[in-house]
Amino acid sequence: MIRNIIFIFLSIIFLGCQEQSQNKIAIVIHGGAGTMQKENMTPELEQAYLLKLEEAVRVGYDILKDGGSSKEAVEKTIHIMENSPLFNAGHGAVLTSDGTAELDASFMDGETLNAGAVAGITNVKNPISAAIAVMEKSPYVLLSSKGAEEFASDIGLEIVPNSYFITERRQNQLKNIQDKNEVSFYDSYIKESKYGTVGCVALDINGNISAGTSTGGRSNKKWGRLGDVPVIGAGTYADNQCCGISATGWGEFFIRNVVSYDIAALVNYKKLNIKEASRIALNKVKDLGGDGGVIVLDKNGDVSMDFNTAGMYRAYINNEGELTVKIYND
Repeated sequence: MIRNIIFIFLSIIFLGCQEQSQNKIAIVIHGGAGTMQKENMTPELEQAYLLKLEEAVRVGYDILKDGGSSKEAVEKTIHIMENSPLFNAGHGAVLTSDGTAELDASFMDGETLNAGAVAGITNVKNPISAAIAVMEKSPYVLLSSKGAEEFASDIGLEIVPNSYFITERRQNQLKNIQDKNEVSFYDSYIKESKYGTVGCVALDINGNISAGTSTGGRSNKKWGRLGDVPVIGAGTYADNQCCGISATGWGEFFIRNVVSYDIAALVNYKKLNIKEASRIALNKVKDLGGDGGVIVLDKNGDVSMDFNTAGMYRAYINNEGELTVKIYND
């Protein structure tokens, strides 16, 4: 009798380990969507974007391959993009009408449906880490401005002067916009309009999905403007039962359409696949006059990288380690 019990117990453990070993891993990232045209991009700049996207997605994939969590993979991957002046997040973020950087970020855990976000912060080197800390070390979901900065400092996150985020490229972009007296996504550096938000969705060996997004918002923004990124369900959402989403686009429209949650709901309740759900959600945005893109990763490791602009910086590594890196709509 005891021998039978031991056999059953060991069989359960073995089957559990076997099931876990069959779980897939995958990771997908974006670096913003917009009117990216190959003829406006120098070969050197195009190569710089492709290499940075590959670097970022490989960092996260290596964490997943070694058995690390999707949370860690998302955080470390977004760090690479936040620390690069190529993207509108962290160092190299766009500037407000006052010439300063105000940063937003959010994170969601698909296993617990817990989430954290920060908005309008000016001195935290990596806003995605602040968003995760809000989730893990505070009783809140969203902290903003001075309070979020005080919280980040109190828990020991790296604090930097606002000048750390400011680059000559973004100063020139702001000047060109202000000369025209407009709020714009236009970036004269690449002669295109672009939503430079960065994001990542990852699936780990335990079947847990995490999603994160980070941005500097819109150039020449005023009055403490916030977009969709710090709004859970608009710019970021994750649920192990269906999928994880990170969005990039015209934030006002993504908030009004609650785009990320809309995609998850279409998958959960209508049983659509993630590509169908993404297209429906983006069409709703387009119908109201907005545009942008989304990356979506489902519980099976399938990916969707959809956008209704001319291009989106994006990369993906599947369970087999196969890499995809793209910019244009091709």
